[in-house]
Amino acid sequence: MAKRRFQSEALQYTYDKFIGDDPGQNASYEQELINIEVAKRLYDLRAKAGLSQRELAKKVGTTASAICRLEDADYEGHSLSMLRRIAAALDKRVEIRFVPIKREDSRRTSLKTTQRKRKRVRKGALQKAS
Repeated sequence: MAKRRFQSEALQYTYDKFIGDDPGQNASYEQELINIEVAKRLYDLRAKAGLSQRELAKKVGTTASAICRLEDADYEGHSLSMLRRIAAALDKRVEIRFVPIKREDSRRTSLKTTQRKRKRVRKGALQKAS
């Protein structure tokens, strides 16, 4: 797995010190990122719909405390069936994607490629104008 790179020196130092090349720590870190992302997306969807946790729970057929747990970044019990129920209650659908593990590296590479292409186009336009 590729080592994460952060723009912040403090974050990079902390990551290197506590996660580093340890596969177990790295797996735990990645899992926590997923938990945070799921919790944030659920919260954002509910907030955008203008619903309280209690109102969403009623639409889903569960309790407000269950919605509260799902929106907690520390919660690890997300189930696909519950995510589908929430999505349906909010007129959404769950979409699952499989992406390369080196997500950041591929984004950086595609960004650099795009920037190089733009430079070539600009350079070509300047040469034609001369």
